[in-house]
Amino acid sequence: MYGPYRTIDEANQAVIQKIIAGAPFLVDVVPAKSVVEQLNGQVLLHAGPPIQFEDMTGPMQGACVGACLFEGWAENEEKAMALLRQGEIDFIPCHHVKAVGPMGGITSANMPVLVVENRTDGNRAYCTMNEGIGKVLRFGAYSDEVIQRLRWMRDVLAPVLSKALSLIDNGLNINVMIAKAITMGDEFHQRNIAASLVFLKEITPYILRTNLSEQDKSAVVEFLADTDQFFLNIAMATSKAVLDGARTIEYGTLVTAMSRNGQNFGIRISGMGDEWFTAPVNTPQGLFFTGYSQEMANPDIGDSAITEAFGVGGMAMVAAPGVTRFVGAGGFDDALATSNEMTEICIDHNPNFAIPTWNFQGTCLGIDARKVVETGITPVINTGIAHKEPGVGQIGAGTVRAPLACFEKALEAYAQRLGLI
Repeated sequence: MYGPYRTIDEANQAVIQKIIAGAPFLVDVVPAKSVVEQLNGQVLLHAGPPIQFEDMTGPMQGACVGACLFEGWAENEEKAMALLRQGEIDFIPCHHVKAVGPMGGITSANMPVLVVENRTDGNRAYCTMNEGIGKVLRFGAYSDEVIQRLRWMRDVLAPVLSKALSLIDNGLNINVMIAKAITMGDEFHQRNIAASLVFLKEITPYILRTNLSEQDKSAVVEFLADTDQFFLNIAMATSKAVLDGARTIEYGTLVTAMSRNGQNFGIRISGMGDEWFTAPVNTPQGLFFTGYSQEMANPDIGDSAITEAFGVGGMAMVAAPGVTRFVGAGGFDDALATSNEMTEICIDHNPNFAIPTWNFQGTCLGIDARKVVETGITPVINTGIAHKEPGVGQIGAGTVRAPLACFEKALEAYAQRLGLI
């Protein structure tokens, strides 16, 4: 009934051990089309469960416009929108091709992606690089400034990082960087300042050793130093690579992915493989940049909740007291209460990532859909907030909860698979 496992609990423990044993390494930065064969054509990847252009919210549609301009498929916004509305562009969820994408998640052929290899299971995962904050593609902006930055990332940032990584035997050990940064106040979804600096520290000597122009090397180091959230995308690809490795155990009730497309929130559980279980998304609550308000906020969006599925982000709020007020979560006591609450829906702690402010307990590990349904406690997710209209960009940051219905549907489907109902 449970494959090689006697009970659901035994299957869940096997998934947990896979996650703990995961060995993610950052090994390269390459054009997306070189690792995702489906992108060789007028195709875009998007965040969340499957969705078509007409059902996308403003920021995801705006990011699609920006991708069309970046790829040269259209000369201006009007022509890009015409292509998209006429169905000339095909769409695939990032998760379906071993990838993840922040916010809109829109990824096109010539956008560079980070390559993370999970050495334990020999699988890889991909994610675009972080552009910074404010008016950026992932939040739906597509001005000339946004497109020029994307081209610079393609033509300068990616080649420099790829060349530097090629000089490092076996790539960069991401578990080590996460273990360091979590003791320095990061939770790896909303706060990545320490991890981004650790990455800068590790990569800079190799950047300097490359035979590329001094101007390009200097520009890359400056960009990395200025981009506090750069490590977020590394953390996303890491979470995806490790959880995909764990998904090879196709039994149990542990969450292996959480994602949202602005319309639906979707989860996957270990016992149901690639199947999505969806429910309408919630809208994040939080703090807003000057001039913006809650009424302008877009519904929840992005693949970045893969970090919470991995046990960090909102699940590890206690590790990052410095960010709690920024996401509207109050003070340290509230952060502690949030992480303590998350333990009620998880079955273990990850010994790889000890949190000093939590008496050196490891991060939460193994969201169990059974516990979510039994307690009514849903995972809390730290997130950026996009303006609901295309072209505006990020307007704040906050938290959001996964909808309970996703977990109820997943459990019902698994019970049917097992012949229990």
